[in-house]
Amino acid sequence: MALGSFNVRKILRTAAKWAVVVAIAGFVVYKIYFAPVNVQAQKVTTGTVVAEIMGTGTLEARVRTSISPKISGRLVQLLVDQGDRVTKGQLLATLDDGDLKQQVQVAQAELAVTHAAVDRSAMDIVRAEATAILARVELERVARLVKSNTVSASEVDQGTERRDVAEADIKRAQLAKVEAEKSVIKADASLHYYEERLADTKIVAPFDGLVVRRSRDPGDIVVPGTAILDVISTDELWVSAWVDETAMGQLAVSQPARLVFRSAPDSSLSGKVARLSPQTDRETREFLVDVSVEQLPKTWAVGQRAEVYIETGRHTEVPTVPQRLVSWRDGKAGLMVDNAGKAQWQKVSLGLRGRENVEITGGITVGQVVISAPPGAELPRDGRSIRYQQP
Repeated sequence: MALGSFNVRKILRTAAKWAVVVAIAGFVVYKIYFAPVNVQAQKVTTGTVVAEIMGTGTLEARVRTSISPKISGRLVQLLVDQGDRVTKGQLLATLDDGDLKQQVQVAQAELAVTHAAVDRSAMDIVRAEATAILARVELERVARLVKSNTVSASEVDQGTERRDVAEADIKRAQLAKVEAEKSVIKADASLHYYEERLADTKIVAPFDGLVVRRSRDPGDIVVPGTAILDVISTDELWVSAWVDETAMGQLAVSQPARLVFRSAPDSSLSGKVARLSPQTDRETREFLVDVSVEQLPKTWAVGQRAEVYIETGRHTEVPTVPQRLVSWRDGKAGLMVDNAGKAQWQKVSLGLRGRENVEITGGITVGQVVISAPPGAELPRDGRSIRYQQP
């Protein structure tokens, strides 16, 4: 009897242990395969989908120039600095002009001398013509007297010689006048040259703009091609952005765009495509797209980085869901939906794709509930019971 009771108790304890194990296993199986899982839910709504192509570039000015002297010299004044706005024709810098002023004065004196030479030549012509007239009259008088045998033939020869000499003096005076007039032209050109060089000592702004860099200081010796200042025109600024060549067929001039400057990452500014480069970089397979800036951030600088988002399509009042909710099976797009409290993957047709949302053109209707997994979790399998959790 005692041995029998002991065996019964042992069997009961073993059975109890197995019951606990089975219960735990059943609980685990239920939790893994049958218990409702937490999901986040969102209804399909109508909205606007904007397709964009993104590129990264830098802010540049369409018109930019380096201000440099036309002549060599010592920089005497530099009247503007970085950040200063300038107007067309404004004096920016001056070079030492002492030597050139003296050269201008010398050229002016030489021009005056040549003008005097012209006047003197004109007087010589008048005198030579008067002498020639007298010589001709004298020759005619002697010629009449020869007929009456009053004078000898030798006097006629002398009169003829005096006439010829007087006429030669006229030609010589005329040639001297021509030479003097050519000297005037040469002296005038020389004066003009030195006046131009003197004017080149004053460096002025070629257009209205902004000084973005100052490279020299007063006292420096500068030569042609030496950059003193860099000036840009603020009439047209754009972001020159690099875009992948695969997007080339979707882009066109005047397309609207958004610009996000890294100095103001929380706001986007308006722009539009101004120019498309006809050349692709052979290494990166990207090409340049210039996007004009309609509004600048409060603080900006030429060369600063920015992202551009060029709008290539826009659909309004269409069914849309966030892109993150779309999942793929065998190359087909779909959404996980709530089917009577159970998860079910539903194939859908996608339309225009935006940066954050996507258009749904078929397979699901507006108002239908789409589910997603909470952060760090995975989507439930088809047929799994679900319960909603606030996202």
